[in-house]
Amino acid sequence: MKKILISAVLFAAMTAAASAMPLAPVEPAANTDVIQVAGGCGAGWHRGPYGGCLRNFADPAAHACPRGFHIGPGGGCRGNGK
Repeated sequence: MKKILISAVLFAAMTAAASAMPLAPVEPAANTDVIQVAGGCGAGWHRGPYGGCLRNFADPAAHACPRGFHIGPGGGCRGNGK
């Protein structure tokens, strides 16, 4: 009877180890079919104050400095990133 009990325990231990979960990759594979867009509005659009999509449009005549410049100290136009 002891031999049957010991063989049953050993058999159970061997089958439990064989059904272990296989290792999975740490990071999932990147899906190249998906293009991530900020805010979900698409290129050329942005989220407005109430959550709607608004077109990225700026009237150059309404700005004090040309594109690529901003108002610096003293009110003069300075290049962006400088």
